Amino acid sequence: MRTAHDSVVVTGLGATTPLGGTAPDTWRAMCEGHNGIRAIDRPWVAELPIRIAGQLAVEPSAVLDRIEARRLDRSEQIALIAAREAWADAGRPAVEGERLAVVIGTGTGGSVTMLDQNGVLERSGVRKVSPHTVPMLMANGPAAWVSIDLGARAGAHTPVSACASGAEAVALGLDLIRLGRADVVLAGGTEACLHPLPLAGFAQARAHSLRNDDPAGASRPFDTGRDGFVIAEGAAVLVLERATLRPGHRRYATLAGAAVTSDAHHITAGHPDGQTRAVRAALADAGLPPEAIGLVHAHATSTPLGDHTEAETLTRVFGAHRPAVTATKSMTGHLFGAAGALSALATAYSLHHQYAPAVRNLTDPDPDLHPLDLLTASGPLPAGAALTNSFGFGGHNAALVLTT
Repeated sequence: MRTAHDSVVVTGLGATTPLGGTAPDTWRAMCEGHNGIRAIDRPWVAELPIRIAGQLAVEPSAVLDRIEARRLDRSEQIALIAAREAWADAGRPAVEGERLAVVIGTGTGGSVTMLDQNGVLERSGVRKVSPHTVPMLMANGPAAWVSIDLGARAGAHTPVSACASGAEAVALGLDLIRLGRADVVLAGGTEACLHPLPLAGFAQARAHSLRNDDPAGASRPFDTGRDGFVIAEGAAVLVLERATLRPGHRRYATLAGAAVTSDAHHITAGHPDGQTRAVRAALADAGLPPEAIGLVHAHATSTPLGDHTEAETLTRVFGAHRPAVTATKSMTGHLFGAAGALSALATAYSLHHQYAPAVRNLTDPDPDLHPLDLLTASGPLPAGAALTNSFGFGGHNAALVLTT
C-alpha cells in the first residue's frame, strides 16, 4: 500500500542534446519538429560508411570553464552541464549532502577517451598519455563528478545497461527515495561516443542508417522506409524528490512507477515477453490500469526489428486501448545511455504542458506493425498518465510511468 510519503516528484530538468543546449530549448525544438541530425563535422568521417549523427547543438566548451573541461571526458562534461541546469531549475533544494544521491547511467562511459589515449600511446609513447586518462574513461566518472560538484553523499551510482541505462537510472532514483536512503536524487544519463570505431562497428552490424545524403530524414521510427538508428550524443538529468520535502513547490510530474526486466534471450534482439513484463510491472507499481495511459513515449529507434517488437509489446499491453504514441528519436537520433533519461524528461514536459511532440519523418506508417495511434502532428494532450519505454542490447528493459 502506497502512502503520501512514498510519492516522488520531478522538480528539475536539465539537458544538452542535438536539439538544444538546455532542456527548454530541446523541448521547444521537439514540439516544433526540428531536426538535430546532420553531417558529422570530424575529419575522420570521410573514410567511414556512416557520416551522419546527432551532434550536440552547443559545444561543452562554450559552457564549462576551460580548465575544468580539460580534465573531463566529453560524457562527463555534458552530464555536469545537464545536472547543474536541473539543479538550478529545481531551485537548489536545501537538502543535506547525506540525503542527496546521484544516479547517472551511460552506455559506453569514457570510451572516446580510452580510444584516443590508446592512439596517443601507440603513436607517441607512454609519456604523452594524459594523467587524467583513468578518471576520464571510468564509466562512473559522470556520476562521480556530479556528486562532487553538488556535495551529494548519499551515493553516486552508475547503471550501465546499454540503451536502457538512463531510464534505469531514473528507476533506481525512485527506489532510493522510496527506501528512505535519500530525499533528493539527480537521475539521468549521458553519452558521447562519436568515434570511428563505434561507427564502423554499427555499420558492420547493419544497425545504423546509411542515409548520409538525407540526415534530416534518416531516423524514421515506425515508417516503412526505416533502415536503422542514428547515433547521437547528449545528456539529460531529472531532479527527483520526496513530495513531502517541499509542499507547494513547482513540480513537472509525479514519478508514479518503474520496472526493470531482462529478456535472457539474445544479445542484440529484443523480445516482446521481457518488454511486456517491464511495462506491466511499471503499471502495477504505479497502481494504474493500462487504460489510464494517455501517452506512450516509445523507445522506437528506427530499426526494422526493434520497432516491430515494441509495437507488438504495446499491443499486448494495451489491447483495444490506443494511447497516443510519440518517438522523439526521429529528431534527436539515439542517445544510447542517455536516451531513456531524455525520454523521461520529454514525458515530464508533456504532462506539465499538456502537449505532445509528433513523430518526425512518419510519411508512410508500416502496415505490418500492429495498429498504433502514432502522433503525426504535435498538439494538446489530455491530463493523465504517460509511459516511457527503454530497451537495450543485452535484453535490458526499463519502463517508467509518470502522472500529472
